[in-house]
Amino acid sequence: MDDITNEAQPAPAPSHISPFERIRQVDGEREFWSARDLAGVLGYTQWRNFEQAINRAVRACRTSGQDRADHFAETSKMVVIGSGASRNVKDYQLSRYACYLIIQNADPEKDIVALGQTYFAVQTRRQEVADAEILAGLSEDQRRLYLRGELADHNRNLSEAANQSGGITAQDFAIFHDHGYMGLYGGLRAQDIHHRKELKQGQQILDHMGSTELAANLFRATQTEEKLRREQIATKDGANAAHYQVGQVVRRTIQELGGTMPEHLPTPETSIKQLETSERKRRRQVEQGQSIPQLPLFPDEEDGVDRETDVSSDSQDTR
Repeated sequence: MDDITNEAQPAPAPSHISPFERIRQVDGEREFWSARDLAGVLGYTQWRNFEQAINRAVRACRTSGQDRADHFAETSKMVVIGSGASRNVKDYQLSRYACYLIIQNADPEKDIVALGQTYFAVQTRRQEVADAEILAGLSEDQRRLYLRGELADHNRNLSEAANQSGGITAQDFAIFHDHGYMGLYGGLRAQDIHHRKELKQGQQILDHMGSTELAANLFRATQTEEKLRREQIATKDGANAAHYQVGQVVRRTIQELGGTMPEHLPTPETSIKQLETSERKRRRQVEQGQSIPQLPLFPDEEDGVDRETDVSSDSQDTR
């Protein structure tokens, strides 16, 4: 029987570093995770059980149109067995995407699995945004507008999933979204966050967040939607509890990564609405030949997206 527990463990790392970050390896410019190391962190003691999650992840990878070899590189690893001797065992060098797929297919009863789901979602999204910044030279305002647009879309998807899985009505949405905020913001509701930001009545808290805070809320929304659909949660209380749990996991991940808790992040002086107004003015000037074109900050107004009517997390109570 292939036992994982006797394998050599990575060197100790500072306690504030995520356990998933501790086992990350770098070869030149390529990063990867050993499947054996990942299995140990996730609490699997038998390789055959963990390999079932790998096989499901490989199928998901193929279904998404990705090349298996790019994400699951089969290799071997020397491990110490009970007698003190060493032997070669099967292993994989996993990409970040492969780890994310494996954890999505791992045992949901393990608490560390929920943390891992958020860690790899956060890190993958962070890398995507970092790459976009390098390629496009995005400013903080541009990142805010980009993430706010993403969040508007995903909040609509989240609300749809909540309505379908938990039977949540329009009157219940404020409570549902409050549960997500309470998990992420250490017990604060939308009204409390609104008060901390010293906003006026009618101002939406999502429009007064910096890019880091918006990103945290985007992860909360996407992961809650996936959890509701994946676990087929069918009650109102279940949906509220799921949203709260995901918010807590995102908060723990921020703490593991040494980040600032969202309630302590600064409130930008300029709101999203003001940035959008400035961008529309800039576009009119460009059309009139009065200025040099810059990178677009959000989709064309003609695309049918109206953020005034999107189902935002704080749209039910913006005080």
